[in-house]
Amino acid sequence: MIRQLLIGLTLAMAASQASAADTLRCGSQLISVGDRSSEVLQKCGQPVSRDALGYKRSANRREEFPVEEWTYGPNSGMYQYLRFEGNRLVQITSKRGN
Repeated sequence: MIRQLLIGLTLAMAASQASAADTLRCGSQLISVGDRSSEVLQKCGQPVSRDALGYKRSANRREEFPVEEWTYGPNSGMYQYLRFEGNRLVQITSKRGN
């Protein structure tokens, strides 16, 4: 019984950490993985930089879509990197600046 409780607690903690990387606060607004680039621009404003990383093929290999990385910050010494694939936010990462 205690073992099942510990496993459940561990899984819940891991899930909460994973979801924290799926969202980012821009002022009083919140953006999430899956948001459109236009929504991110509206909520966060223009990024410090926008880098075109290339193209990615769709799962069925019939389409290609652009891949971009937007950089915001520094905000309290942290930079936020947003990766867009096909106009959708797919990844949010943060890194402390030098």
